[in-house]
This record gives sequence, C-alpha cells and structure tokens, in this order.
Amino acid sequence: MKFEEYRRYDALGLAELVRNGEVTSGELVEVALARAHRTHAALNAVVQWQDDDARSRSRTALSGPFAGVPFLLKDLAQAQAGVVETAGSRAYRDARAAETDTVVQRWLGSGLVVIGRTAVPEFGAKGVTESDLFGPTRNPWDTTRSPGGSSGGSAAAVAAGVVPAAGANDGGGSIRIPAAYSGLVGLKPGRGIVPCGPRFSEFFHGGAVTGVLTRSVRDSAAMLDVLRGSDPAAPYVTPTLPDTHLSALNTPGPRLRIGMQSTSALCDAPDPEVVDALRRTRTLLVDLGHVVEDVPPPVDEEALARDFLLPWFVNVASEVAAIGSARAADIELDTMVMAELGRRTTAVDHDAALARWHDHVRALSDFHRRFDLLLTPTTATPAPRIGEFATSGPERLGARAALALRLGSVLARVGAVEAGVMRNLSVVPFTQAANLTGRPALSVPLFRTASGLPVGSHFVAPPGGETQLLRLARELEEAMPWFDVTPPNVG
Repeated sequence: MKFEEYRRYDALGLAELVRNGEVTSGELVEVALARAHRTHAALNAVVQWQDDDARSRSRTALSGPFAGVPFLLKDLAQAQAGVVETAGSRAYRDARAAETDTVVQRWLGSGLVVIGRTAVPEFGAKGVTESDLFGPTRNPWDTTRSPGGSSGGSAAAVAAGVVPAAGANDGGGSIRIPAAYSGLVGLKPGRGIVPCGPRFSEFFHGGAVTGVLTRSVRDSAAMLDVLRGSDPAAPYVTPTLPDTHLSALNTPGPRLRIGMQSTSALCDAPDPEVVDALRRTRTLLVDLGHVVEDVPPPVDEEALARDFLLPWFVNVASEVAAIGSARAADIELDTMVMAELGRRTTAVDHDAALARWHDHVRALSDFHRRFDLLLTPTTATPAPRIGEFATSGPERLGARAALALRLGSVLARVGAVEAGVMRNLSVVPFTQAANLTGRPALSVPLFRTASGLPVGSHFVAPPGGETQLLRLARELEEAMPWFDVTPPNVG
C-alpha cells in the first residue's frame, strides 16, 4: 500500500481492510513508519520511536475494532510499561514506565499498533508544543506555525497522515486547541467518562481527561467506545449506555437550541477570520434546522481564568516537587516560574479556588437549562507562529533573578508572569470552562482562513452529552466534508 491510498482511509476504514484481508497490519505499519520518519525533520511530531515493537506486534494475531491499525501515544499520562515517558521534560528523559495505563491497555486491547510517542510541552503546561527537550513541533498546514498544545505532536502527526488517530488529553483545551489549529476532530469527554488508572484516580481534580485526535467523527465515536468505562481505581462509576457511540451515529439527532458566544472578556477582539468562521457555522446550523441565538459568556470568564490558573500552578509545583531538587536544573524556566507561584499559594486560597469551580458549574447548568449546546470559536486566532509566546529576554532575566532569591511574592508581581499568562489565555479563552465544569466539548474543522489555515468550531454540552455532540458533528461533517481537505505535503 502506498501513502496516497493509506491517507484515504480513517482508522475504522483501515481496520476493515485488514479484516477483509486486503492489506496486512505489517503493510500499514510500514507506511506509517515511513511517513513518520519522512516528515520528522519538517514537523518534529514523533519524539519516541517504537519501530521494532510495532513491526513485531503487527505480525501477531490482533483483534478488536481497530485491529492492525497504526497509532501514536501522547508522551504524557499515557504510559506503556518499559517505554520511556518524558512528559516533555529533561528531568524524565530516561524515565521508563513501570506499568501500562488503563487507557493504553484499552487501546492495545482494541488491536491498535503503537508506533511511537508524540511531542508535548513540558508537563503539558502550555498551549503550544515547544519543549527545551525536543524543540518546537510544527504545523503541517504551515510549518512556521504551531499545531498547538499540549497534544501538539499528536495533532501534527494525524494532520500529516502519519496515523489516522492518536492519543491526546485535555486539561484546559489540549485536545480541542490542537484540533482547531490542525484541522482535526477533537472530543474532550466529560468528567469520569474515561478512567485515569491505575496510577491515578483522576487528573487535575477531574478537570483533565484522556481522548484522541482524529480526522473523522466516526473514529472519535468508536475510540470513545473503546476508552469509556470505569476501572477499579476510578472514583466514579461510568453509566452504561444502551448503545455504542458509533452506532448512535446512525440515528439522526433532534433539532437543537444552541447559544452562540462570539466574544470573550479575555480577548478584546477575536481574529476577524475566526469570527467569520463562527458566523458561517451559525448559518450552516440554521440551514440544518437548528436554532442559534447570540448569548453573552455564560460564565464569569475572568474569575474562571483565575480559578483555573491558581490550581494549575499548584499542580505544576507538585510535579516539580516530585522530581526533587537534584534535577531542578533540568526543569524549564517557565515551568519553574509556574511552580514557584504554586508554592506561594496558600492552602486556603487553593481550596477556595477549587470551591469556586462549583460557581462555574452552576452558571453553565443554568445556561444548559435554556440551551442544548454552547457554540464558540475553539480559539480566538488561527495557529500562532512558532516562538510567538516564548518568554522574552528581559522577562527571563527578571524571572531568573526572582527564582534565585526565592522571591515568590516578587515573581507574582513580575509583569512577565501576569502578562505572559494572560497573553497565552487570550488566544484560547473559550476552552477552560468545559474542564473546570466537567462538561464534554468538541471542536470540528468546518472552515479555513483565506490562507488555508484551519479554524475550529467549538461546542459544549451538558454532562452525558457526548452522543449529542458526536451526532451533531457527524451531521456537520456530512454537510461540510473535511476528511479529504489535507495540508500541503511535507517531508
């Protein structure tokens, strides 16, 4: 099989070819590996290689809905026993996983063949994938631009056709942001739907979840069927569905009442082409029979940003503390700044921020009493240029001085910290609410800018709304097909 033919199929389509004996898993793996290596210099998407393991597994008897299909794991919170998991950090560059995470067990049980691991920013703490360990990952639509983060390596690989789907996770938009920047489908499941075991009960107080990046809605549905369901370490029991998400796509969904938010308190003015894509999404929805109404932001976005960032910094501080002082020099400066801010946060302030998450839950609950879904842009701009959000030289000098003197209170006042954080959030102001409130959310690549960059349309559903999101996404996919719209050839 040649790459041009391989690219024409989604993961379910490739699995069907293997099942029917039209191609072997080994042939698919060779195409995927060749594509991964060919695009590596241009994209830097794959950072851990498992060529021999993949070839060996492809020769075994595999079963499941994705039997024989090549797949990539994200190099963060998707551990495979015996394989290095760096989390994008020099501190973990030699750290081999002792056990396999539940989600990886389920992917392997579905018959997928892991060919490697994809790039992430250090600890997944940024919306772009530019770690000191591996360098920047680039967007196949325009290699001067980022595919986003933290699932940027997975997004670049899927968009470039290395694999039809790849592992991802999302603690503030890390599935949906790369999906928007890279022209992909990105579903963030709701809280408790996908397990975090056996190492953890939940990530980021339930705000972070595991999922995938795909090119087709049916792949996203089938992948959720593979992943969903509690494990013995889970703090929640996942409800049993009467049907699979994949089979639910065969039944048209009801006409929906959708509230559309086009502005954000965190962003003075979204890019005009992003606004245009949102308006075109609205027109498409209305043409399909849905009701769309303009709404103000349903949550207090500035308060939500603060309540997101404070626990985020504490989470980073915990990660750095686990590494220990002996390897502190291996940690990136920006990460150390976040960790220092987290260390200087009192337990009372941290607990109060987490308690306020419920205020945002109540606000979105009130919204969903009136509307089935919330529609926003996924991001406020198209994909940013590589290095656009890098900390400047003067900011780095000030941060280093404050860290050296352990002046956490000074760090909190360094203009670089507040300005830098808000600068990053201002381009992705729409995604964090779904994380803090545990709602499922999805980005679909309906439109592109005049220069061809993808723009995402973002929907947030109430708890249990994964099927509703997938049905609507399938309807939009049929009305405005995107699968065959691919980036320029790279590599």
